Amino acid sequence: MSTLASGNTKVTEFIKIVLNDYKIANESREASLMGRREVLTGKAKFGIFGDGKEVAQLAMAKVFRDGDFRSGYYRDQTFMFATENLSLQEWFAGLYGHTDVDAEPMSAGRQMGGHFGTRSLNADGTWKDLTKIKNSSADISPTGGQMPRLLGLAMASKHYKLNPDLQKDKFKYFSNKGSEIAFGTIGDASTSEGLFWETINAAGVMQIPMLVSVWDDGHGISVPKKYQTTKESISEILKGFQRENGGNGYEIFKTKGWDYAHLCETYEKAAKVCREEHVPVLIHVEEVTQPQGHSTSGSHERYKSKDRLQWESDFDGIKKMREWILLNKLASETELNEIEENAKKVVREAKAAAWTAYQNPIKQEIKEVNAIIDEIAANSENASFIAKIKTDLNSVLEPIRKDTASAAKRILRITRAENIAAKTKLSDWLNESNLANFDRYSSYLHSESNQKALNVKPVKTEFSGEAKHVDGRELLRENFDYILNKYPEVLIFGEDSGRIGGVNQGLEGLQAKYGEIRVFDTGIREATIMGQAIGLSMRGLRPIAEIQYLDYLLYALQIMSDDLATVQYRTKGGQKAPVIIRTRGHRLEGIWHSGSPMGMIINSLRGIHVCVPRNMTQAAGFYNTLLCADEPALVIEPLNGYRLKEQLPSNIGEYKLPLGVVETINEGTDITLVTYGSCCRIAMEAVKQLAEADISVEVIDVQTLLPFDLNHSIVESLMKTNRLLILDEDVPGGASAYILQKVLEEQGGYNYLDTEPRTLAAKDHRPAYGSDGDYYSKPSADDVFDTVYEMMQESNPAKFPRIY
Repeated sequence: MSTLASGNTKVTEFIKIVLNDYKIANESREASLMGRREVLTGKAKFGIFGDGKEVAQLAMAKVFRDGDFRSGYYRDQTFMFATENLSLQEWFAGLYGHTDVDAEPMSAGRQMGGHFGTRSLNADGTWKDLTKIKNSSADISPTGGQMPRLLGLAMASKHYKLNPDLQKDKFKYFSNKGSEIAFGTIGDASTSEGLFWETINAAGVMQIPMLVSVWDDGHGISVPKKYQTTKESISEILKGFQRENGGNGYEIFKTKGWDYAHLCETYEKAAKVCREEHVPVLIHVEEVTQPQGHSTSGSHERYKSKDRLQWESDFDGIKKMREWILLNKLASETELNEIEENAKKVVREAKAAAWTAYQNPIKQEIKEVNAIIDEIAANSENASFIAKIKTDLNSVLEPIRKDTASAAKRILRITRAENIAAKTKLSDWLNESNLANFDRYSSYLHSESNQKALNVKPVKTEFSGEAKHVDGRELLRENFDYILNKYPEVLIFGEDSGRIGGVNQGLEGLQAKYGEIRVFDTGIREATIMGQAIGLSMRGLRPIAEIQYLDYLLYALQIMSDDLATVQYRTKGGQKAPVIIRTRGHRLEGIWHSGSPMGMIINSLRGIHVCVPRNMTQAAGFYNTLLCADEPALVIEPLNGYRLKEQLPSNIGEYKLPLGVVETINEGTDITLVTYGSCCRIAMEAVKQLAEADISVEVIDVQTLLPFDLNHSIVESLMKTNRLLILDEDVPGGASAYILQKVLEEQGGYNYLDTEPRTLAAKDHRPAYGSDGDYYSKPSADDVFDTVYEMMQESNPAKFPRIY
């Protein structure tokens, strides 16, 4: 109990601390019990609670300081209460899905209960002083998915500690010379996930201040840990990670989830070594209970034996804490009874206040609509039907916004043929409601701050008369050199990125110039490369994370989709992670490095900008733009362009390309060919051949797939050519289907077509090995010629007779 009783702390203060912990534990337990009832009665849709984990989380909270970060588990409610990052009323607001960020600051109702987070940003999207608050990165549900991000949060402390340039000016708002710990929490069964092992290994290699707590209740939902973990103990099988004789590795601790005193002592020791020595620590908290089972979707009586259930009752953490308090005569039965009864009262009041706050705005909307409905009914031939709709609406005991919107739409449908002035009022109300609900449920997919990518002012690429031509890789290297010199917060890392400067030498010599703290290698572990980047960026750094090849992005796709792409959205602008992902892909020959899964990428990464430059000049321009923005982005460099010559801009590092703006790289009048990336060279090769056949092709490089042609320039081209071909090396129906939807539906391009639009994509399979494998698997210039010629032949067979 040294944490509680050390130094000159008086006995009365010591007792006060213990009883306050007991109060928080009881309030948290009552919240769990009441939360379950709210779900079962239908007021809340789903519940997953932290009962059984209370005492361990109190101990963890005691060593959690301002500036520290949490990347956690959806049962950490007691920790959030104990660190004063969450009130009981806010917790219930999250359970109900209250969309007011002031009522529910974690996610504004966007995540189901149990998903915690603090607000790192001010209302205008600028950073708060993170060193003055206790920080929690926003939770995600996929088990183990919190681990990669945890790695980056801890790694940031290492960079702030070792790099003097990050210990002054604006960086003081992010770290106090790297003294912060990143706390991770995870359920024992989730340690079976590969993401856990990848993270644990990487942190051990890097020796960073990461403290992981494993809550071990013996099960993963209904599956006991004998099916989850070798030796049925995560700490036992991690013994090989334990530091020995001053070497690298972990400090590993074991404690019991019901032993308050030992938990406090363990966390004090663990946090001290983690913070002071900058080494990773794992605390295996065994014998944790789960009184209500996994969630409201099922009962644990179905899979736990009577003996196990009895043990859980006997070794309930709060019960054992109560026994300890009485044994040590820190309080009387009467005092503890009073704390317990008051906890029930406080939780009931918080629940009622949260429910009232959640329901009042909805009921006010119903009241407004009722008045309009009465006006319409008074002048309608369908008054009886309208009255029935109104009665049904007002009879809903616990209304949601859907009820009001649906009623309004039904009334407008019934009265569609009637000329009633009040219908305009109802229509206006519905339109205003739609705008408000867009803000409630659909805003902040991207940044809405002044630093959003679309606000970055473009700077034209400039070339001097004596500009030399260099390899594409050299152009990139010069641009990265400029970036590293200008931005001390920029870190570039990935497999082979450090010593050799990347497999294509785009970073050649930069580690030697800027040091291993700025440009460095990682292990072969794409998911945690991505996690490093997310965590680093959440703490004010600007990582450029390299995924060696586009094919390898699949290893990181889950983290990118579930975590990175949703950070702004799931916090409603409360957090951001402006990661830049660098990779390369497309036309390399062979199955494994020539994939172009763009349809999969753009459909799973909404919330991340996707840039597809056709050359390295463009790629550099995108990097320059993105470093001035506060949003995540993926830049896919064309793999076969590193040795091709490009003119070196005179304003390298300074020019910036706008996102969502297409470029016409060849003007034409007969057909509009839309493409991107490496396919641009294929298209331009075909254009020359088609010109010999008297066919004029307008080639448009979309440049970015997310966002896509914000100015609707492609439809302007269609007004001239009336024909459309999409060239893409993804599978049929991949990115080409997305482009068609944008051009034909969103831009209204179908209005200007004289013939059916066509797509030219790769085969359904990966490309076979070798040049012939590429030729017969992906679109070639010959394929482009044949497709365009065929389209022209359909409209003018006399001029364009059949060739083959």
